[in-house]
Parts: sequence; C-alpha cells; structure tokens
Amino acid sequence: KVPSTATLRQRLEKLAANDLQARTSTWSTTLLSLAEAPITAEKGHVCLDIDTLVMDNSNTKKEGVTPTYQKVDGYTPIAAYLGNEGWSLGLELRPGKQHTMKESNAFLERVLPRAYPLTQAPLLVREDSGFDSQEHLALLEQQRQACADDGRVLDYIVKWNPRRSAKDDLATWQAVAEDYWEELRPGKRQALWTQTVSIRDNDKVEYVVKRVMRLVERTADHDGQLLIEPEYELEGWWTSLDEAPEAVIKRYQAHATHEQFHSEIKTDLDLERLPSGKFATNDLILHLAQLAYNILRLMGQLGMTGELSPVRHPAKRRRLRTVLQELVHRAALVIHKARQIILDFGQDIGRMTVLKTLRTRFRYPKAAPC
Repeated sequence: KVPSTATLRQRLEKLAANDLQARTSTWSTTLLSLAEAPITAEKGHVCLDIDTLVMDNSNTKKEGVTPTYQKVDGYTPIAAYLGNEGWSLGLELRPGKQHTMKESNAFLERVLPRAYPLTQAPLLVREDSGFDSQEHLALLEQQRQACADDGRVLDYIVKWNPRRSAKDDLATWQAVAEDYWEELRPGKRQALWTQTVSIRDNDKVEYVVKRVMRLVERTADHDGQLLIEPEYELEGWWTSLDEAPEAVIKRYQAHATHEQFHSEIKTDLDLERLPSGKFATNDLILHLAQLAYNILRLMGQLGMTGELSPVRHPAKRRRLRTVLQELVHRAALVIHKARQIILDFGQDIGRMTVLKTLRTRFRYPKAAPC
C-alpha cells in the first residue's frame, strides 16, 4: 500500500531524527563500487568538482529558508561530483544565508575518502572563488601530502578571490605584467604568469602555494570601438599542477560542466522546492535524492550509451530526464479478464532487455557489506 501524505511525512521525520542521512552516502559509494561505475578521467586526472547551488524556496516559511547569494529566499546545498559522468559523492543541505566556506573543510574531509576507493587515477579537486581561504588551501596541501604518503596523487585548482585590496592595487599588477603582455587582437592584450605565495593555517603552519595570474587589458571592444579609458580584468587560480598557465586555466574552465548536474537535481528530480517545513527532513530527502541520482545515472551510463541503448544520438552521458523518459516511464494497458487484473506492458523488447541487463548488474551480493 502507498502511505498517505501525513503518514509519509511522519516516517520521514522519524528517519531524519534517527540520522539516516549519515548512512546514505555510504550506500551511494557501495553502489558505485559494486556496479563498477565507469569513471572517466580528463587529461590524466579524475576531476572532483565541489560547489554550492541555490534552491529557490521563496514565499515559504520553511526552517532554514533565508536570503541566498542570488538574492532569492531558499537553501544553498553543497555538492560534490566525481568524473566526467558526474557521480554524486556528497549532497548536503545548508541554510540560504550560510557562506560557502562555512563547514566546507569538514565536507571536503568527508568526500575525499569516498572518492579514493572508486578510482586509482590522480584526483583533481576544482572549486570556485567561494572556497578561497588560507585555511582551505592549507587543508588541500595537507590532503596532498597524505595522499603522497599513501602513493596516490591529489591536485587542486581553486579560483582566486581578488577582494577589494587586490583590485585597488592595480598599478602594482600592471608593473608585474609588463614582461608578459601578449596581444590577442587589436585593442586587447593579456599577461599570464605564475607566482608563489606563502599562506598559514590556523596553527600558523606555513605553506608555499602556486598561483596562476591573468591580467586582461581592453582599449577597444570586439567591434573595434575605442574605449574612453582602458578596462582591466584581473583573475587568478591557486593550483598544485605543474603545468603552463594556459593549461591550468583551460582545466578550470571545464569546471562549469557541473552546472548541468545542479540543473538535473533541481529540475529532472524536481527538488527545487523541498516538500517539508523541517530542515532535518529536507536534508534527509536531499541525501536520498543523491542515491536516486546515482542510480539513474548508472542506468543511463550502463543502459543507454552502449549497444543495448535505444536508438539515440551518441553521447558521453544521458540526462536524468532522458533516462526517466526512456526506461522508467512506461505506458501500460490494464486488462480485466477472467476475474483477473492484468497489467500489459506490450512487447517492448528493447527496453525490457536493457532493464533485465541492469537488474543483473545492480543485483546486490549477499556477502557484500552495507
């Protein structure tokens, strides 16, 4: 029987009170490991993208709904995605007003151990400027050293947040860039260089970190219209990669792919506006959504990109919406015959073959730990 709305709400609140969300991430990691989920590397590294997203819950009085950095009332969950396929290794609810860096170090320490059993390839953590803090960079350096001691490789790229003091000191940056100017087109030139910066953690331990810098000067727009005053754009990226500045910037630009994964959670899974008024219950729903997300992603990667896939254009991955439409949502005919009720799904051999293959692949071994 399907429980009523009130019964389902009570059960979810009870599960949230028992801290079920502490186990859901383990279930996802176990699922990906046992199903041998394909994890694609990019230029030798498996990328681990970490970022926050905004869930608009305006005009509600739910617990934790507060103004976000996008100037709407809602939540700002934090998420972590592994590989080009976007496997979810972490999805945790946060109040809307919570700063990106708050509790992010603890989140990183929870996520990294989940990634290590899934791939032996070098890991590349990519984060935007919201994670730019000395404490966080120091933690990344500590994790790098711990991985090196275990014979693994961990690198990172974190977008630099210039803050007001750096922007006000433009003359100094122009002086440094004098030896690196390169003209991209008439009226536009850029300077790329690498520098090292000393940072300290909370225990005053010093680390030397590399930072890639880019200064862009525009004296004319792309149509050739001259500007009254030159425009300058200053950017930077903290990194541990021993690569050219152009390669580091190009690697970071691929970080934007995770925005599609955010969209799939909010739209394809219809989780933009969380259903409960209690924060703990909504957090549990988001943790369960992480498991559902990985199951659907597995169905798409294993059942819709190979030879058994329904006829579709070639793709590296399928949207969750496509997986739902092709494999989950199915039409059926209800037949009343000989005092029996028959549910006839027709002779859709293609879909049934895919579903049977997935069922065999996902079957949980009895001896496997949970």
